[in-house]
Amino acid sequence: MAHAEVLPVATKRIGKVGDPCVMVIFGFTGDLTRRKLIPALYNLASQKLLSKEFAVIGVGRNPLSDEEARSKVAEDFKKFATGKVDPALWEDFLRRISYVSGDFDDAATYDKLKEALPKIDQEHHSHGNVFFYLATASKYFGDIVERLSKVGLMAEENGHWRRVIIEKPFGHDLDTAKALNQQLLKVISERQIYRIDHYLGKETVQNILAFRFANGIFEPIWNRRYIDHVQISVAETVGVEQRGDYYDGAGALRDMVPNHIMQLISLCAMEPPISFEANAVRDEQAKILHAIQPFSNEDVLSKTVRGQYGEGMMDGSSVPAYRSEEGVPPDSRTETFVAMRLLIDNWRWASVPFYLRTGKRLPGRNTHVVIQFRRAPFMLFRETPVENMMPNQLVLHIQPEEGISLRFAAKVPGPSMQLGEVNMDFEYADYFGQTPNTGYERLLHDCMTGDATLFQRADMVEAGWSIVNPVLDVWKALPPRDFPNYASGTWGPKEADELMERDGRRWRNFDN
Repeated sequence: MAHAEVLPVATKRIGKVGDPCVMVIFGFTGDLTRRKLIPALYNLASQKLLSKEFAVIGVGRNPLSDEEARSKVAEDFKKFATGKVDPALWEDFLRRISYVSGDFDDAATYDKLKEALPKIDQEHHSHGNVFFYLATASKYFGDIVERLSKVGLMAEENGHWRRVIIEKPFGHDLDTAKALNQQLLKVISERQIYRIDHYLGKETVQNILAFRFANGIFEPIWNRRYIDHVQISVAETVGVEQRGDYYDGAGALRDMVPNHIMQLISLCAMEPPISFEANAVRDEQAKILHAIQPFSNEDVLSKTVRGQYGEGMMDGSSVPAYRSEEGVPPDSRTETFVAMRLLIDNWRWASVPFYLRTGKRLPGRNTHVVIQFRRAPFMLFRETPVENMMPNQLVLHIQPEEGISLRFAAKVPGPSMQLGEVNMDFEYADYFGQTPNTGYERLLHDCMTGDATLFQRADMVEAGWSIVNPVLDVWKALPPRDFPNYASGTWGPKEADELMERDGRRWRNFDN
């Protein structure tokens, strides 16, 4: 196996240390903070990418002292740390945490926060820079930013910056996404808003741009002349777990397609940007989203598939149907699986279908992008035992293992002409080693340095919702009659296979 050549130390780009700042986390006692945000911040500190002039203020409803908050963080960190922990570094990080208690809709909470920030700034020399992370229910997003602005905490003065990271879901449909954008932009500017999508923190997603535009052998064939179709799959083995109440109001389409999957499509399909400056990249992504053909009502019926899992077997154990999960109504019509066929109306991708699917309780946990190239002509092999020509496939593996594989044909040794399938596989861990990672490190670091490349702009969010809104409308008007329509542990309803089989194609499945 060939080995990747790593640049000599003298020519490697050294990561920039994050700016001095205070990170204020709304929803500090929640699951996201303990599982992802605190471990990600520690990982940045261990990689020497976190400024020594950095501090965290947690905001939550629970009435905790600073010491009680630190004690809770320390207890949670024992369970969720992603690698070896340096006790001295952890203690130094822990002492930088403080806490403000209060309700998110109570003006007094913001007064207390305004009073606490100058003290923390003076103690940790954070230069007056602050970013607010909204790890809360989406109903609070707009109101929190308005209240922060009302007490002057979003004002940028004397060279200090103020930013806000907003988790998904960003809106419930196109109208609510537009309304939230308007609410935010009344009190802060677009450049202060960082709409986060943790999928973009994954190394392979970031590598799509490098892979496409840094390799002269791929960019010339990345178009309709050589590519037959593209598949994007986001498969999960889990059900809704303890999120039944939330998930039943969202569903697979809202939860995954306007954000994660549209980001993957735009990165795979975009034209080369003029630079890696944030808006140059996002301009090209937005063009792709606007170029996706809108669905008519008839298109929704013929080019989309929805499903809901029933009971079945997973890893040798029986699992319940979606409608039997905690917090889910027994007659729920919410989809847990979506498949779609999209077309992009531009010169590069004319007539090249993009197939996407996402679902829960599938046989494998695997997110991947399959680029399938056109078959070579068969004429040369007519008088040989070769019966068909297998298409070449390039697969970008995003999770659980991050890497890239290429499938091609080679002659099987022997006296007759027979072709065998060969796979060349590259995994990040094998070539570059494993770095402790939650998927949030890069995104938090980018916010600290003011790089918005991997965050969605208002127009991108609205374009994503514009694509799925017609589907939501038709599905609402025509409730499903056959739910549940796929067994847990299978690859979704048969209609998803038929969606591709009608075009003479089939899904590439990766079972774990």
